Amino acid sequence: MTEHRGRVRLEIDGPIATITNDNPGKHNAFDDRMDAQLFEALGELRSRTDIRAVVWRGEGRSWSSGRDVGSIGTNKTDMTHHELMTRGIRGIQQLWEIDAPVIVAIQGWALGGSFQRALLCDVRIASEDAMFMLPELSHGVIPDTGGVAVLQQIAGPGVVADMVLTGRRLAADEALAHGIVSRVVPRDELDTTAREMAERIAAAPAVSVKLARRVLSHLSRPDVRASMEDELIYQTFLNRSDDFAEMRAARAEGREPRYRGS
Repeated sequence: MTEHRGRVRLEIDGPIATITNDNPGKHNAFDDRMDAQLFEALGELRSRTDIRAVVWRGEGRSWSSGRDVGSIGTNKTDMTHHELMTRGIRGIQQLWEIDAPVIVAIQGWALGGSFQRALLCDVRIASEDAMFMLPELSHGVIPDTGGVAVLQQIAGPGVVADMVLTGRRLAADEALAHGIVSRVVPRDELDTTAREMAERIAAAPAVSVKLARRVLSHLSRPDVRASMEDELIYQTFLNRSDDFAEMRAARAEGREPRYRGS
């Protein structure tokens, strides 16, 4: 039996495109291969004028559990850490260059960088079992995909500080109350609801949708770009910091870490 390898699928059905996270055995955790497929899909959508709405969904129990924990802080490419992060930032910023709005349909886990990628999209809806979390600090790094800036704009500094600094898990009803998602629906209605929303957007005059999104982006985008530039610099520093090296050494040796703040 052939082992299933995670992938990102892009399907076009008339004016509506669907991006699917397809690595259900690992709760749709992303690896380098899936990142490349996602960025390729976004690049194709960016170049098309016939797509009027995009749905981003996930197979199985979760939308995406973020990055494979074992790959955090590792680099198996010939690129420097800074170059690798720059490629990731440029790849995901293609979301902003697609003419069509992107609706994210979230079930189960939306963790870490994947949760942040969802925050960069236009609309998020969730099933009743959805859970949101930013666990980066427990792995010795910081959130670095721009989503924290969006989260602060949506929910305010108190909520984002709690989630970033303590790794607090947020349930679907709390995410709805804070405006992080706009709708919560039963699990078996999630895909149908997302499709109905996409069809409604696709039926509206294309120029009206485009200009409405442009107004919304002008309200928020500059702060998000600035945040991503800071994250790029700070994450690169963290990757070479003494504390990060100490965290990895302590875990490998089964002892308590001795952090020095450097």
